[in-house]
Amino acid sequence: MIFSRRKHIAVETDRMTLRLPKMADHQNWARLRLDSAEFLKPWEPIWARDHLTKKSFSTRVYAAQRSVDSGHGVPLFLFRRTDDQLLGAVTLDSIQRGPSQTGTLGYWIGQDFARQGFMREAVTAVVHYAFAELDLSRIQAGCLPENQASRGVLEKSGFKYEGVAQSYLQIAGRWRSHVLYANLRHDRRGKTDAG
Repeated sequence: MIFSRRKHIAVETDRMTLRLPKMADHQNWARLRLDSAEFLKPWEPIWARDHLTKKSFSTRVYAAQRSVDSGHGVPLFLFRRTDDQLLGAVTLDSIQRGPSQTGTLGYWIGQDFARQGFMREAVTAVVHYAFAELDLSRIQAGCLPENQASRGVLEKSGFKYEGVAQSYLQIAGRWRSHVLYANLRHDRRGKTDAG
């Protein structure tokens, strides 16, 4: 994995380049989201009417750069290196400094690229980046209890189940409880001094 400390962050994995969104990505992003809409919508907040527009995407691109500049987040698009195909996105957000040193992880992948290990690869790389480059201590993530694919990504990426947050987020127009997971830089859960 290669990491950059510059504001033009790039994270390299075995098969992908993870980088900040650019305006030139709009058409590919909008097509991927539209083609995967029925696959994504059950797990996401209701899309705004202008969700796929160039203007809305422009706001997303500028917000991504502001998020990095302020140190509050790292929103990355996933590109397969063999053909530069946009696969999805992973965002490390709500970064807090001081005594907590935490961030919250969110992600989505296009339907045609699901269940091929891309998201696990991306999540593992972003967690490593968060610990090694951003000096965070804890990364947390949540998903709907019935989202077995997302739970699998987290568990295979070193996250451990911590509990349930009641009415955590509005998903598909309803307040939904989420199962919560966390990955700790120095995780001693389940370990003993002998281990």
